[in-house]
Amino acid sequence: MSYPSRDEILASSKGWVASFLNFLPGLGSGYLYQRRWKPYFFTITASSAWFALGFFLQGDSEPSQSEQIIGISGLFFISIVTVIESNLAFKKASNKTKTEKEKIISIKKGWFK
Repeated sequence: MSYPSRDEILASSKGWVASFLNFLPGLGSGYLYQRRWKPYFFTITASSAWFALGFFLQGDSEPSQSEQIIGISGLFFISIVTVIESNLAFKKASNKTKTEKEKIISIKKGWFK
């Protein structure tokens, strides 16, 4: 019994589900769905750093409306980047597994193979 490769696992997921999960909470949940741990931890680190930066720059004062918009737009940017990256990784893995399967099928063609 052979275990599926990393690309086969990624290609077996649905690209739109991963993109949706990365966009909606904005914390890289789609990476958990795709079983991609490094990008997930990078996203969590970037989001946490963005929150920490806002917290320390704010100080003891109440955030203004422009500061709130900057904070939300930063999280929106992180989520858009993760959506695009997860979709590109899905397409790359799908194309790679598709060509590998076509290569295996073309090798097996013949009379006695």
